[in-house]
Amino acid sequence: MKLRHVVESQQFTVPRLMELFSRTEEMKKIVARGGTRDYENKIMASLFYKPSTRTRFSFESAMFRLGGKNLATEQAYEFSSEIRGERLEDTIRIIADYCDVIVLRHHEEGGAKRAASISPVPIINAGDGAGGQHPTQALLDLYTIYNECHALDGLSVAFIGALDKGRTVRSLAYLLSKFERVKLYFISPDELQIKTDILEHLDENGVSYNLANSTDGIINKVDVVYQTRIDRERLKDRNLDLTNYNIDSSVLQKMKYNSIIMHPLPRSVEIDTDVDHDRRAAYFRQSRNGLYVRMALLTMLFEENDEPTLFDGYKK
Repeated sequence: MKLRHVVESQQFTVPRLMELFSRTEEMKKIVARGGTRDYENKIMASLFYKPSTRTRFSFESAMFRLGGKNLATEQAYEFSSEIRGERLEDTIRIIADYCDVIVLRHHEEGGAKRAASISPVPIINAGDGAGGQHPTQALLDLYTIYNECHALDGLSVAFIGALDKGRTVRSLAYLLSKFERVKLYFISPDELQIKTDILEHLDENGVSYNLANSTDGIINKVDVVYQTRIDRERLKDRNLDLTNYNIDSSVLQKMKYNSIIMHPLPRSVEIDTDVDHDRRAAYFRQSRNGLYVRMALLTMLFEENDEPTLFDGYKK
């Protein structure tokens, strides 16, 4: 099916993912030789209603390395006429006249889907709301796992941290559910545990999972540790011991020698800086992969939408 917009992880099939990963390898070579001018006639608009560093910069760098141009704002609410009551849909209709693709981070869950439903140019969801999705982060996460572990079927993955509103965790769980014999562990304080909609999806797809409050008995048998931070102010018990959810040298000693540690970043105290020197620490390689994956994704969208249909809308 034609890749019209990138709104949620569920829209990607396994063959599509493999196509994206193959193209990502090509993008690495393009970057190594200094970029390309193949897309110099293309303009991207990065419309960010919420702060971003890695996502915004990697998308903008991706566009420049493809030879294209970029229109950008990182404070879109103040920049756009939404501050005066303009609807998101009207903003998108106007900006779409100025560019060939819109990368949107919206403060409301479902904002990207609303934008895609009326946009004449491709919409890329760069994160929507608290507890929505962040599909391009999940794509680069999955590519990193594939690149580091050399397989996706049969993997065991531990997600650690505040999972209920974790867009990256939610999006990656959807992608991992497409593969065979995957085992997922969700490790979090009860009040921040993964939401039931994800668990229902995993049940429907026959994916094995486990809910836990500690890494004990888990950290030593997983292939991937996907760490996220916990904001203490979200906890009812502000004095709760969070060391069960952190990674330091003592945790490293319990992990498999060929496992990897990932983090969508930014981090706080949940991963000790001493861990950075361990070969299993993949989070900076993970961040670097964001450039290549997003370059590949942009080229796929451009090539499949050379003649966009007005208001074609979002299709699952």
